[in-house]
Amino acid sequence: MNPAPPIKAILFDLDDTLWPIAPVIAQAEVTLHAWLAEHAPKVAQQFSIETLRARRMALLAQQPHLHFNLAQLRRMGLEAAFAEAGEDVAHIDGAMRHFLAARNAVTPYDDVLPGLLKLKDRLMLGTVTNGNADLEVVGMAHHFKVSLAACNFGTAKPDPSIFLAACEALGVAPQETVYVGDDLKFDVDGAQKAGLRAVWMNRTGSTAHAALGIVPDAICTTLDELLAWLEAQLEQ
Repeated sequence: MNPAPPIKAILFDLDDTLWPIAPVIAQAEVTLHAWLAEHAPKVAQQFSIETLRARRMALLAQQPHLHFNLAQLRRMGLEAAFAEAGEDVAHIDGAMRHFLAARNAVTPYDDVLPGLLKLKDRLMLGTVTNGNADLEVVGMAHHFKVSLAACNFGTAKPDPSIFLAACEALGVAPQETVYVGDDLKFDVDGAQKAGLRAVWMNRTGSTAHAALGIVPDAICTTLDELLAWLEAQLEQ
């Protein structure tokens, strides 16, 4: 059996891999609703945060492709709410800018920035995400040579093409690349089917992989554990 090619690059998922996203989205929705109360009061009075969320989920069920462009989903939800409330649609752009600014106010896990600095000395780094985080706004773009987002690329994980495009942009083969993410289907299974090695970033201690029959190349709870696994691979 031929040994695995040496690892030359690591691609990361973003939300819930490099930072927790649920509390950020929750706060962003509170912030957005307060902005609507000031600038589009008819919408804020007619629709609570919970109602807007439920309407958005209903729209997503009707148009599941929007799962890979959540900013567009949110905009379409606002467009419908503004129309129904009879509010001035000129404020929708401002509402989206306000929400996205709050959505990008993320706080990386404690292990992330030190881990990325160590990894940059050894390997090329990139990101592949189905979310709408803006690494320039977050302040982390300089860590990565390549960053692909499904909403801009046109295809989302777990489709192999987005993984392969990131590898090509870095100038590495899939077999020389490790993908790190928290989602077993989109990140681990998707990356492996594209020919990459895949590390499950399992910060919660989940055992879901057993039930799904997905076997990650490694399971890590922090970037420190990822570094230790990589050291072992690089020594082989």
